[in-house]
Amino acid sequence: MDTRYLQTLIAVVDTGSFSKAARVLHLTQSAVSQRIKFLEEALDVKLLDRSGTALHLTSAGDVVIDSARKMLGIQDSLHAHLKQLSLRQRFSLSCSPTFGTTYLPGVMNHFMLENSAEPIDLNIVLHTTNEALEGIYRGELDMAVIEHCPEIDMGMLQTFSLPADEMLFVSAPQAQLPAPDLALDDLFGMCLFARNDGCNSRQLIVQGLEQNGKTLNDFAGVVTSDDLQLTCQTVLSGGGIAFMSKALVCEYLESGQMIGHYVKGFPHTRCRSIVIDKDRGNEQLLRSFVRCVFNVLEVPSPFLRNSHYGKSRQK
Repeated sequence: MDTRYLQTLIAVVDTGSFSKAARVLHLTQSAVSQRIKFLEEALDVKLLDRSGTALHLTSAGDVVIDSARKMLGIQDSLHAHLKQLSLRQRFSLSCSPTFGTTYLPGVMNHFMLENSAEPIDLNIVLHTTNEALEGIYRGELDMAVIEHCPEIDMGMLQTFSLPADEMLFVSAPQAQLPAPDLALDDLFGMCLFARNDGCNSRQLIVQGLEQNGKTLNDFAGVVTSDDLQLTCQTVLSGGGIAFMSKALVCEYLESGQMIGHYVKGFPHTRCRSIVIDKDRGNEQLLRSFVRCVFNVLEVPSPFLRNSHYGKSRQK
């Protein structure tokens, strides 16, 4: 049986509702309901009593939830032991394309130097925030660096807050838009380059527009693309505007090839965090990576350099 269904049942029981479990698992409430229904049909028992104002486990549900916790515990223990037996440590990381382009090369340089005596196989994927969080919950990822809105629910994860990411609209000088501050209406004659629906930067644009009684339809056109290089080159050529991380385009801004714009009352920052499973905070490899991210961002790390790594490098 796919362990996602057992994980979903545990989330429903631990949170007390389908809607809260959906937020924790970053699924729709309908998807959570369908998973529980599938589990009940597969086991041919009723697991939850939905007749009252609160959800309660049936007697069969008590047996299943106890077994589910044990099964997932055995699975986690198996994965941990297999990692220990492996001659090479394996590390799976997710981050956004923005973080991957701007900071990841420096972080990886620090990380590989700090762990030069330890053979490590790295798997790096670029995910949206929801994809990354689901990967952590499902045990497919060891760690994720995400950008997100403040209200996102990460209560079942261990998080490390990073400096906020500054966002701004960018255009080419030939667009002759007012700078640095402008009115939202000044942008609507331009074509907007935006990320896909799952991206936080697009969510911020929609949020800012809604606060001002506007929508994406007010722009002259909207091009949806996850290719950051294409977006930058199009903006540089004068073909449109984009709402991007300042860190991603700082060289263009400093050289004058791009102009940065701020709209009063528009959300121009997003939160940024490192997230891991709440039970894995003592793993030295994860602590090492967290420390390297903080070092590259030039902020105090929550972890001091562990003597284990210093000794390993001296061998």
